[in-house]
Amino acid sequence: MSLQTTDPIADMLTRIRNAVMVGKNEINLPSSKLKVTIANELKKAGYLASVKVESAKPRDIMVITINHPGENANITEITRMSKPGRRMYVGAGEIPKIKNGRGIVLVSTSKGVLTGHEAIKQRLGGELLLKIY
Repeated sequence: MSLQTTDPIADMLTRIRNAVMVGKNEINLPSSKLKVTIANELKKAGYLASVKVESAKPRDIMVITINHPGENANITEITRMSKPGRRMYVGAGEIPKIKNGRGIVLVSTSKGVLTGHEAIKQRLGGELLLKIY
């Protein structure tokens, strides 16, 4: 099994999407600083229950708990917006609203990964990473 993927963020989102579809509560995936930051932002927004990083060889493993047993997942749809073949950059005034504010968009800015609302508040634009509701 190869540990390299072309788009590791899309791989993470696909694993989360598949786990939600089949009713799994927890997933394991290779860890990276960007993926941990994205997962922690999703946890802060209430879409994930917990995020842990366990050390392992050859690479650390991130354990994401999507929801607690017996509960429904808070994720209806999760989609990668900017892709390696087509990057999407926006200014602070162009950050989209997802489902009339019920969903969020994550933006990679010069001050790190922020939700769309925080990026607008700080007047920062950047690369649109994903949308979730």
